[in-house]
Amino acid sequence: MSWLSRVKSGIPFLPKKQTADTLWHKCAKCGTMIFLKEWEDNLRVCPRCDFHDRIGPKQRFDYIFDDARYEKLTPPEVREDPLKFRDTKRYTDRLKDARSKTGDRDALINARGAIGGHKVVVGVQNFAFMGGSMGVAVGTAFVEGARAAIADKVPYIIFTASGGARMQEAVLSLMQLPRTTVAINELREAGLPYIVVLTDPTTGGVTASYAMLGDIQIAEPGALIGFAGQRVIEQTIREKLPEGFQRAEYLLQHGMIDMVVPRGELTGTLSRLIAFLMPEKKAA
Repeated sequence: MSWLSRVKSGIPFLPKKQTADTLWHKCAKCGTMIFLKEWEDNLRVCPRCDFHDRIGPKQRFDYIFDDARYEKLTPPEVREDPLKFRDTKRYTDRLKDARSKTGDRDALINARGAIGGHKVVVGVQNFAFMGGSMGVAVGTAFVEGARAAIADKVPYIIFTASGGARMQEAVLSLMQLPRTTVAINELREAGLPYIVVLTDPTTGGVTASYAMLGDIQIAEPGALIGFAGQRVIEQTIREKLPEGFQRAEYLLQHGMIDMVVPRGELTGTLSRLIAFLMPEKKAA
């Protein structure tokens, strides 16, 4: 073996797959470089500034359900692109891209499982799927999630994350506001809790409908929650808005939500709430 081979074999090179991109995560808020495993173990929350990064349905289900065990509900089949919409791309192409990127059929996924031993149905919106926008598929998934909870006689919990109504479906998207409201009324007629967890961001038509109709309104720290954007509001009223306007903590101070709960405490908080609201329904 030559001296060059001996030196080369003694250098602790990382495998090709272990690059800086796979070993470290840069916090989007404070810019801190965090060891990726530490960030994952901390539920994708920055240990320095407590910034709660956006997460998708799979991570949310793994974090929230007991032992990360759950059963996904079959996504609803709806008519796609009923308006034959096209801007810079065809709507059908945007759907294909979003499905390829996320692995989900649309922006809302439901699953059955248990939280603290209490059976529940949980819906999670995925902001990575076309900004979590609400179209017919999202509205239908919400209705089916609520009715699955009614059939199981368990609470329905929704984690919202959305930019609002899906522009490619126009008025059909707006029709989901009354549809989801009716589903919530069905839950209440059945005497079942409807709990909302608002995550970053929750805006537009989703805020104007099912996101603000919960029996209990929870938000993750720092979550952006509102209807119109801050700049639009400032231009309309011609005034500077307060610091932190439309953030979870501001809404809590002004009585629009019930509590702000860090991600690591959500499971325990939800378990206690369900035990209080449905004490006789604990799973075996």
